[in-house]
Amino acid sequence: MTNLTGSRQRFLSFLLVISLIVVSVNGAPALGQRRSSQQAAANNRPRLVLLIAVDQFRYDYLERFGDLFGPNGLRRLMNDGASWVNANYDHMPTYTAPGHATLMSGAYPAETGIVANEWPDRETGKKVTSVSDSTTRLLAGGPNEEGSSPRRMMASTLGDELRLATNDRAKVVGISLKDRSAILPAGRHANAAYWFSARSGNFVSSDYYFAHLPKWVEDFNASHPANEYFGKLWERLLPSAEYEKRAGPDSPPWENIGNVRGDTNAFPHKITGGASAAGPDFYSALEYSPFSNDLLVSFTKQAIVNEQLGQDEFTDLLAISFSADDYVGHRYGPYSQEVMDVTLRVDQQIAALLDFVDSRVGLRNTIVILSADHGVAPIPEHATAIGLSGGRVNSTQAVAKVKAALTARYNPSGKTPDPTADYILKYDDAGRMRDGMINANLYFNLAALNRDGVNLEEIQRVSAAALMTVPGIARCFTRDQLLRGAVSSTDAIERRVLHGFYPQRSGDVIVVTDAFKYFIESEITATHGSPYTYDTHVPQIIMGGRLKGGKYFQAAAPTDIAPTVAAVLGIQPPSNSVGRVLIEAIQ
Repeated sequence: MTNLTGSRQRFLSFLLVISLIVVSVNGAPALGQRRSSQQAAANNRPRLVLLIAVDQFRYDYLERFGDLFGPNGLRRLMNDGASWVNANYDHMPTYTAPGHATLMSGAYPAETGIVANEWPDRETGKKVTSVSDSTTRLLAGGPNEEGSSPRRMMASTLGDELRLATNDRAKVVGISLKDRSAILPAGRHANAAYWFSARSGNFVSSDYYFAHLPKWVEDFNASHPANEYFGKLWERLLPSAEYEKRAGPDSPPWENIGNVRGDTNAFPHKITGGASAAGPDFYSALEYSPFSNDLLVSFTKQAIVNEQLGQDEFTDLLAISFSADDYVGHRYGPYSQEVMDVTLRVDQQIAALLDFVDSRVGLRNTIVILSADHGVAPIPEHATAIGLSGGRVNSTQAVAKVKAALTARYNPSGKTPDPTADYILKYDDAGRMRDGMINANLYFNLAALNRDGVNLEEIQRVSAAALMTVPGIARCFTRDQLLRGAVSSTDAIERRVLHGFYPQRSGDVIVVTDAFKYFIESEITATHGSPYTYDTHVPQIIMGGRLKGGKYFQAAAPTDIAPTVAAVLGIQPPSNSVGRVLIEAIQ
């Protein structure tokens, strides 16, 4: 029995050894295969992520003018990219800074803290911008220009995560005419952000990124390329009949641009700003022409070469934002011949950029993203002329209604001085004190309310009721209501207001106007900011990576871009991302 048992044990041991050898031999190719797959994945990793944001570019521009696009610009993206035809921002306000912050963070203003382009800072009593930073120094700017930085951005971006994933070997650069449009998509840990100074005519940055501008930027500025456009005529690309067919007559009565020095609302436009030589007036006028986009492309090409973007195995990110379309849209409106022309020209400018990227990096090695930060409403007078009940809501009159209601509620006996006189916040706007009604947000003076023992929830209700008596105002939401989440997630407007609310920076009552109406806070022909589709519906195209080209009709949002590209790259999505991965297009 003992000998039999020992023999059996030896036999079992022999089988075990044989099994281990077999497993080892069979496992070796599997391990080698995994290593080969990992190496192949590294070799196939995109070398560049290129975000192209076109400021104030409505989705319908792709449909209205798409047959006029050339083969290498927007049409290439539409044909070869994955395009979501029903992509809408799911927040309000739909402004430049919140939109650009969302594009590469995948987060709403409620998460990024970028609630508007500018807002009153309760601590200092002054108006701040989304990127203003008095602790920084502007490099190559004009006299008394302050620096800017992303310090108010409360979330990471795709670029930040790329830098983290590669131990800072990935390069991240943002470029635009506007500081906020260059800075916010790039993120807090970007290598650089560059924007245009209308005071100096230079591309500038701040010492948040580096102590001195790179030499290639200094050389670019030294050639004064902006000055080459002084006195240039902006004429239509196509015969005028094509514009009349698609955009109507030039300079219709509702296209009232006010008193613009050196220009009118009719083609051709001579770009001088009313000046006799290049200087700040001309540089400002240049921004309102498509030639500023040409200048932007020239600078971006130099950035690609000199920053060596897409030249190694670590994926870089370049965010470029075309601002001229926004300036032109504000001045002439979305149904103008000027907007049609700047759209056709930005198609050519995007084509030139894509061709350059193809020659330097290869589009096969690039993920290209096209989107916009917001749309734009029709000019109210135009909307009225075609029966859409457009209008302008006077914010001064709205504040007067609130003040009267506060006096009636909290000073019924008519005491003098009226204790409610300072219940609405006053803030310093470059030396001018203004009532706290901005971005359709009403701000209270919390110190005054605390002094008089005024219940904050009650004064919000009183003020909201007063605002609802103002013609053109559709809804009001109070701070307490939003903090409690007492809104319907199935009501798109209520949901978008909640997504735009950041308690430390938003107001105490948030107002939504009727469709085709908006607040008058400055002299402007057309604007945006609402939760309505003309402001929220934007292009959303991703070309390259593992995304299958074609049109997709599923609901989508710009918050989906960053997590989708992060998934394709195999990196962590941005910190506050709320968007979904667009799995319908991933192969």
